[in-house]
Amino acid sequence: MASSSSSSAIFKTGNTAVITGGASGIGLALAKKCAGYGMKVLVADWNTELLAKVPADVAATYQMDVSKGGGLGGLQGGRCRRTLMVVFLCKINLLALNAGTGAKHSFDSPEGFEKILNVNIFGVVHGITHLLPLIKSSSSKAETETEPSSAIVITGSKQGITNPPGNPAYNASKAAVKSLAEQLSYDLRADHPSVSVHLLVPGWTWTGLAGGQPGGGRDTAAAAGAADGKKKPDAPWWPEDVVEYLEKKMTEKQFWVICPDNEVTEGMDKKRMAWSGGDVINGRPPLSRWREEYKEQAAEFMK
Repeated sequence: MASSSSSSAIFKTGNTAVITGGASGIGLALAKKCAGYGMKVLVADWNTELLAKVPADVAATYQMDVSKGGGLGGLQGGRCRRTLMVVFLCKINLLALNAGTGAKHSFDSPEGFEKILNVNIFGVVHGITHLLPLIKSSSSKAETETEPSSAIVITGSKQGITNPPGNPAYNASKAAVKSLAEQLSYDLRADHPSVSVHLLVPGWTWTGLAGGQPGGGRDTAAAAGAADGKKKPDAPWWPEDVVEYLEKKMTEKQFWVICPDNEVTEGMDKKRMAWSGGDVINGRPPLSRWREEYKEQAAEFMK
């Protein structure tokens, strides 16, 4: 895979990347970007079928369940750690904690709640607790430099910020992910300033979760539609668009990577977030944006 140059200190030949949920969608697009810069990449995913389709020149692969913290099913599992030691020489320049599930569960499904929280929250927690030491050691020689030598990217969701009604389990999990990312960024600022933290918040992206081909993207022939033949709508971005936007924001040293799409602008996102925060400040009932008595006021605010 041809290499190119990047203005980010993270994306360059010789650096390493570990990407969870990396066998499809945004994770796979990020793996391909890293490989294109000559980086060594380890993709971890639970789906063996998708892992088998990851090209060998893109990444080494490892099958695992991010929700499990111990044994071979966890990030510290024996074979996975040996891969990190032998192939990566115990160095991680980019850790992308991207694995997640978007299943819909409500309060009448405690089992569903538990699954969502285990994958979306503890997948991030396990990644940080088990691999942060390797990231810190990779950056220790560059703590006085102005450019970060290592980065942690955590995939969140706009639903974890604006909290739309209809999927409390997913919304709660992504709200927790936002909090974890904020805490991690704050904690690393003094002792390891060369480790940057970024919260990636995609807009509508054409992945398997949104109706596209699970392993598809802009650069694949299969990406034109979903398994049922449905074509990509105009509104969503391709996974590659999200990754390009991520790289841009990382270069700008931005923690917040709030992606627009072809329908929702950055300005619209900011207003929606401001309205949600205003519920607390202005004493409105929660989720007022979706309540009938506030619809006209919210619509006027959005203008």
